[in-house]
Amino acid sequence: MQQHQTKPIVLFLIFILSSFILISCTSNHEYVIVKTPNPKFVPNTAFGAAEDLTSPRFEAFRKKYQLDTIFHDEKDEFKRILLLRNWTRKHIMISDFEDDYPGKNTAEGILDAALKGQGFHCGHYMVVQNAVMNAYGYITRCLGAGPGVKGGPDGHHGSNEIWSNTFQKWFLSDAKYNHHFEKNGVPLSVLEVRDEFLKNGAADLQVMKGPDRKVIELDSTKAKKGGYRYWKPKDFAQTYTWIEFEQANDRFTHWPDNEKALNILNMYADDYFNRNTWIWDGKPHWAYNTQHMVKISDRNAFEWTPNTIETKVNLNGDSAYVQLHSITPNLKSYQMKTGEAWQDIGDSVAIKLNGEKNSFAFKAVNTAGVSGAETKLEIDRTR
Repeated sequence: MQQHQTKPIVLFLIFILSSFILISCTSNHEYVIVKTPNPKFVPNTAFGAAEDLTSPRFEAFRKKYQLDTIFHDEKDEFKRILLLRNWTRKHIMISDFEDDYPGKNTAEGILDAALKGQGFHCGHYMVVQNAVMNAYGYITRCLGAGPGVKGGPDGHHGSNEIWSNTFQKWFLSDAKYNHHFEKNGVPLSVLEVRDEFLKNGAADLQVMKGPDRKVIELDSTKAKKGGYRYWKPKDFAQTYTWIEFEQANDRFTHWPDNEKALNILNMYADDYFNRNTWIWDGKPHWAYNTQHMVKISDRNAFEWTPNTIETKVNLNGDSAYVQLHSITPNLKSYQMKTGEAWQDIGDSVAIKLNGEKNSFAFKAVNTAGVSGAETKLEIDRTR
């Protein structure tokens, strides 16, 4: 009798053990996405057309000035950008108060006159820097700024922001003065400079001049009534109390046909903006109460992230289906790295998973050969 009772018990134990083994094997084949620090993706919701690097204008510009010879041995992208800015400042003399300027507000016209000794003001530096940087694949936008408040300093200044793939952020680059702002070794965007000035008079900022990022405490330009006007870091920062961004980003490619579009100005409508009035030449900015002023309260609209990849991953057994999305002007291709080698891919890829850990990296590359920051993906087998 006992032998007949033992057999069902043994069979039941075998069934339980087999089920456990089966469940364990199944679990070993399940994969999960491991959370990995990656560059933040912010879509573009407020800015218009980008420069077209395939335009014959860019081809002629690069051929004529051959500025790639300035940085071709330099591997660091940020240093390359600073070398291009330095060339721009070196070859254009500052002259702020002339009655008329040659060049017809084109980068080529300004440069050609400058190389013959003609001087120019900040707006001309803005136009040239925009062309130079975009020509070599560095996304650049144009902006105007001013310190003007009632009873305070006045004036207007043209400059640029450049997207840094190295730092994964926009940074203010002033070609006229050949400088930018940094805090704790990181270059600051124009809105960050404004933040710092409104917070404590830019006490925590450094002004970095030239490609070697030399810290300066004073700079100067000729004053209208003779002599020189001296600028401290606080003065430079105060210039960006008010900021207007050109909504269109194709100034070089389509000027002068896009002149009307370039007069549509995006402005950050935060609390300070709403409580104060931008005074320019002794009166409120000309764009108030017109269709030219676009007030935007969402700061992300100004801090969108070009060249940055957003991934969507679907897992199915031992396979991963990855979709890539980015806002990359002049996109040439996406690339994927497994191990050490990069290979071109489309905007989606199917991947076979193997082993305990699967690591991949993706980046966007534009037609100038400039790469965005890497976005990493790790898919591990559960244990």
